[in-house]
Amino acid sequence: MRQGSLLSLPEEVAADVWLLPQFTSAQALWGDLQAVAAQAPFRHMMTHTGYPVAAAMTNCGELGWTSDVNGYAYRPQDPVNGKPWPVIPPAWLSLAREAAAVAGYADFQPDVCLVNRYAVGAGMGRHADNSERDFSQPIVSVSLGLPTRFAWWGDEPAGAGRNLLLQDGDVLVWGKSARLGFHAVRPVPAGRHPVCGEFRFNLTFRKAG
Repeated sequence: MRQGSLLSLPEEVAADVWLLPQFTSAQALWGDLQAVAAQAPFRHMMTHTGYPVAAAMTNCGELGWTSDVNGYAYRPQDPVNGKPWPVIPPAWLSLAREAAAVAGYADFQPDVCLVNRYAVGAGMGRHADNSERDFSQPIVSVSLGLPTRFAWWGDEPAGAGRNLLLQDGDVLVWGKSARLGFHAVRPVPAGRHPVCGEFRFNLTFRKAG
């Protein structure tokens, strides 16, 4: 069952890219988020060029997305402590599957949830989510906390991209023709959220294995 109220109808903001406004909330997910971070603390992973990723990261699920000087990889263990990643909380799985179903993916079975924590001023550069094996499954991206703008290019990573304002509880789902679309997160503006403080969190559900 959805944990929030969908105040506006789902909107196809680009071909095969769906925005589900206020589909959940940080308040509804906060306890599970704290539990995941207690088992697998946030850290700034390194890029292949040797610089830290701007967003602090952790994972839950059967696999976890990792980055280091050797490149990107999904791994079954947390490289910091050698332990399996925390399981995806059942409420999160239900949320991801319901959001995917609203966007036309009734059989979404995520095995990874990448959790990013953005401080004020942090963002993520233009990229495509292409490390997974199964591109028939969508990406489900949940925004929590401070608002920011999400930039979408699609197949052609040229120009400024289209900016979408994402607020607490908004969910984006993309797949099919958009599955390998280029996107970015603009730097988070200053502010303070009543639950998340001076942070934006992003939960990204994927089928990687």
